[in-house]
Amino acid sequence: MLNYKEWFKRSLGLFTGVVMLFIAINVASSEENFHIDQFISPDTCSGCHSEIFEQWENSMHNLAHKDPVYLRVAQFLRKGLTDAGEIKEAESCVKCHTPVGYVTGFPKKLTDDLSKTAEIATQGIQCDYCHSVESVKQMYNNGLVLKPGQGEDEPGLKYGPFDDSTPDFHEAKFSRLHTESEICGTCHDVKHVAFGTEIETTYTEWKNGPYNSKDSKKKITCQGCHMYQRPNFPATGSTKRPENPGAATDYSDERPHIFTHYFVGGNSSVPGKFGGQGKTRMAVERLENAATLFVDTSRISQKKLDITVTNVGAGHSIPTGVGDLRQVWLEITIQDKDNKTSFQAGVLNDRHELPKDAVIFRTVFGDGKGNPVINIAKAKQILTDNRIKAKQSITEIINLLVVPKKESLVIVRLLYRGMPQKILNLIPGKPIEPLPIVEMAKVQQQI
Repeated sequence: MLNYKEWFKRSLGLFTGVVMLFIAINVASSEENFHIDQFISPDTCSGCHSEIFEQWENSMHNLAHKDPVYLRVAQFLRKGLTDAGEIKEAESCVKCHTPVGYVTGFPKKLTDDLSKTAEIATQGIQCDYCHSVESVKQMYNNGLVLKPGQGEDEPGLKYGPFDDSTPDFHEAKFSRLHTESEICGTCHDVKHVAFGTEIETTYTEWKNGPYNSKDSKKKITCQGCHMYQRPNFPATGSTKRPENPGAATDYSDERPHIFTHYFVGGNSSVPGKFGGQGKTRMAVERLENAATLFVDTSRISQKKLDITVTNVGAGHSIPTGVGDLRQVWLEITIQDKDNKTSFQAGVLNDRHELPKDAVIFRTVFGDGKGNPVINIAKAKQILTDNRIKAKQSITEIINLLVVPKKESLVIVRLLYRGMPQKILNLIPGKPIEPLPIVEMAKVQQQI
């Protein structure tokens, strides 16, 4: 017969085992793993959807895993970390950048040997990944719920925006989710995996903004701009967004609108390195139609210049994404009639870095003690956020050192680049060439 102590010990062990099994089952179900052979190569999809494939090829979705700037910066920010929470965040990029790999078991973290990634998984955010999405379980950090088929022999059900599709290769089902912003928001809202800090809030910016109108006729979803854009049609809030008539496949009837798949955003650098030069121009067109500038010189005699930036075209803040890495700033130059410069601000130095006093629209993250950090893995708080919200304006008061001479020319430019050169200059090894700078808006005014 067991005495009380032995009975209690065995009972506790049995209870602990049951609890651990329960936890293991729940963890497994919340992070369901698929087999890589369940997913279909984008090349296979191109057999029927050749035009859409050409749009997607060398887009930022296609290049999410291969983007050399992302890889160099992410790996640099990972090095030297010792805090478990910071390491966990730095390792988590692959969940959105290499999603097919992540859900099939490799890579699970940034420091895995990415050269061993299965070829299909290297194709970034791809056809079969998005069109296998059944629902959403959380609105951040890639909370998509997938229902893929069993590969090319049994491709299964693919979800899309039409309710009358009758494809031969796979089954099809209408998905309202594929026409709504939520499917985009699951990757375009990012929370620090350990600290909960809101690192990227593109979806939330849209959700809380004017384009998410309760009036269905006025509501513009993410797709309403980003999947209407095509060459010569930037499709922003400040431009027309005409429908894109065409056929979804090489063999089907024409429809009033086929969602485009260029997915270039504001990146005028990376697609061109992979043969997507046309997408470079599309990124510039989008940025050129996102914001306006207004310069008020009425207080120039008081050595003050008022500059107003208005977000007229973006359905989210300017800039969006990782708000401390995207750079939007004011470059200000005042020249007298003899072309001599009497004032400058926001001008790059010989290392292509911005001066400390430049007016930059950005998010500044902190370490939880009020100190700014440049590594988002260390972000425990948001110290400041002066980005320009959709359809809103920000006025900056520039203090001049002297009163400019009469007939001087004030030149103000709103500029954009995808990454601060200060960070790129810190990365050891082969230097990263300066990213292209795009002029979003410019005003010249004589005083």
